Amino acid sequence: MYDTQITLTGWIGGDVTLRELAEGRQVASFRVACTPSRYRDGEWVRGTTSWHTVKAWNRLARHVADSLSSGDPVVVHGRLVADVWEREGKPQTSFEVVATSVGHDLSHGTTRFAKAVAPEVAEVQPVASEAAPQAA
Repeated sequence: MYDTQITLTGWIGGDVTLRELAEGRQVASFRVACTPSRYRDGEWVRGTTSWHTVKAWNRLARHVADSLSSGDPVVVHGRLVADVWEREGKPQTSFEVVATSVGHDLSHGTTRFAKAVAPEVAEVQPVASEAAPQAA
């Protein structure tokens, strides 16, 4: 509830990787490059590019892997998560964004949306229990 929310706009800087984990879970990972631009003295000046690691889970992971590729302009919204560990006795920290929403940045082009079809759920038939008493 009190997570740090962040929104990034930038460009995908490499391939999206989709991994299968235990129990059918999936995670997609990709990097986003964000380069600020400012208008100064009659011209656009580019700032320093920052790189951000983004992870998407399960259904969002599958949609990201099917929809995005290197060089695509994106908008990413999610939780900023810190990963803290020690290396040679010194604390190290890296940050990643766990995405809750990802999409193409339409200020740079157009896209078409295809709604995902929900998998059909089979109707469950009751099964007679072997432990149930039999009627005489």
